[in-house]
Amino acid sequence: MTPTLLWFRRDLRLQDHAALTAALARGGPVIAVFICDAQVETLGSAPKWRLGQGIAALQKAVADKGNRLILRRGAAIDVIPKLVEETGATAVYWQRSYDPASQARDAEVKAFLSAMGLEAKSFKGHLLFEPWTVQTKLGGFYKVYTPLWKAVRCREVPEPLPAPTRIPGPETYPSSEALGAWGLGRAMQRGAAIVERYARVGADLAQERLAEFTSGALRHYGEGRDIPGEDGTSKLAENLALGEITPAQCWHAGQAELNRGNPGAEIFLKELVWREFAYHLLHHTPQILTRNWKPAWDAFPWSEDASSAKFTAWKTGRTGLEFIDAAMRELYVTGTMHNRGRMIVASYLTKHLMTHWRLGQAWFEDCLIDWDPASNAMGWQWAAGSGPDAAPYFRVFNPETQIEKFDADRRYRKMWIAEGQANPPASALQYFDAIPRSWGLSEQSAYPAPIVSAKEGREIALSFYKTRDF
Repeated sequence: MTPTLLWFRRDLRLQDHAALTAALARGGPVIAVFICDAQVETLGSAPKWRLGQGIAALQKAVADKGNRLILRRGAAIDVIPKLVEETGATAVYWQRSYDPASQARDAEVKAFLSAMGLEAKSFKGHLLFEPWTVQTKLGGFYKVYTPLWKAVRCREVPEPLPAPTRIPGPETYPSSEALGAWGLGRAMQRGAAIVERYARVGADLAQERLAEFTSGALRHYGEGRDIPGEDGTSKLAENLALGEITPAQCWHAGQAELNRGNPGAEIFLKELVWREFAYHLLHHTPQILTRNWKPAWDAFPWSEDASSAKFTAWKTGRTGLEFIDAAMRELYVTGTMHNRGRMIVASYLTKHLMTHWRLGQAWFEDCLIDWDPASNAMGWQWAAGSGPDAAPYFRVFNPETQIEKFDADRRYRKMWIAEGQANPPASALQYFDAIPRSWGLSEQSAYPAPIVSAKEGREIALSFYKTRDF
């Protein structure tokens, strides 16, 4: 058989990989390739660095199966035909992506390859239920989460596919670029060394993380997931974002625990479907990435000044409100943020500081190692009130009461804010090592007074809401 090109993207694993399984079933050599194209080049600093770590782990995994991962840089529409010519491949397989830019790229590549007389085949990607397979009774798409959950919760999810024992390669491999030459971690600078201590890279560690969660924190997930000072969440978003683990693997693990009577299992399954909801909306309303999902909010007078003192205080974790600052500092040290923190910092930025959600969305896109385009966009619009199934616009989270409710012992605050502590923990001090030196901050810096108090910010937000004419 002639070779099959297997094009890896955000599916950095060998388990439960439909395109890989099909390539092996076709017979003949498999030529695995990862392309550094515009989808990679335009990533933010942290997600680009984390992608580089994931590619390195995939390289080793492929090598362990007796093959090589070929690296090429350039537009896929140029790189893939060249590889076809070099290798004599007659088929190109890949797993589908669901964001607009990737779909446009993939459609162009598939059309080009098909016109060449090649087999160009895509397979179900990083979702449980592809967006066009889930419809309301009237044939439309879901705009509210709960009905979508009810529609899919009893659907069959195929068992995850096993990893192969061997991936046959060609007699002669095409040339490959060096991963280090791509400089994927360059923009992270010194922060990478800090975040690396918290990241769990690769499919093997993703499976370990899932097993640890389902055998431990899942039992108390209903309450524990809201307490940022506790290790009560799965943290699998980091691995799901790069396809180091699949939602199907998580789903079946959750279903097994549900059948055992584990009280947190159904909530975990609902969280997986919340992620599906984000991609369902992205597919049907791609404008959610860049524009208010509810157009009436285009008239709302949010500030879009990225250089303002308020936005600078927010992004540097120097607002003077402990919950906000702790969450933002957790972001720089770990590359992630507790979900309760994400809600609070987003509400504070868009409501207390009257700053456009797009600024926060872009900042998260640059700083999160678990960045996901659909979840990030939906999360920000949910908090701002401009999105589908959003929090009511008049609901303004109070950071002070939130810390009393969810961090009563101040464990979260102590974990991430060094100022005011005689012996701050390493996690709090790491913030000063992770942030850019240009911020000019050190542990000797005085903790700031609130730039906008919880009470004042709420009054500001409500005054604007009262005057809105939509």
